[in-house]
Amino acid sequence: MPALTAPRSVFFLLFLGTVFAMLFAVFFLQQHLGLAPCPLCVTQRGFMILTGLLALLAALHNPGVTGRRTYAGLCLLAAGGGAGVAGRHVWLQQLPEDQVPACGPSLGYLLDTLPLSEAFSVIMMGDGNCAETVWTFLDLSIPAQTLAGFLVLCLLSLWQLLRR
Repeated sequence: MPALTAPRSVFFLLFLGTVFAMLFAVFFLQQHLGLAPCPLCVTQRGFMILTGLLALLAALHNPGVTGRRTYAGLCLLAAGGGAGVAGRHVWLQQLPEDQVPACGPSLGYLLDTLPLSEAFSVIMMGDGNCAETVWTFLDLSIPAQTLAGFLVLCLLSLWQLLRR
């Protein structure tokens, strides 16, 4: 059983978790159900991919304690960023209808016309599309499920960071 809790195995588990999440998002939510991702969803996917790539790098590199903690810290930052975006998304979905921001331009338009920092700021504000709950599982919206996934990734990263 120690091989399953080895740092390398935990990083592979982190990576596999992100791969599963992305496959679920693309093939089930997007292709099967026909749901188009809103700007906050795309941002969450970016953080998920970043977390997965960092975990894969850590697993392949298999560094010593200092390197493992560095990778774990980077994974924690990436997953924490994703959790923050997912938390904002969940908050937008909980707003009363009269407080939901108006629908804005598409993500492509924002990135084409605004500087990156300004586009990111507008994306993080969210819009009416982000506030719509279109699918649930176990009474959790997609952003709430994503938030739970990011929190699991944060806990695993924190464990990697603090273990001896």
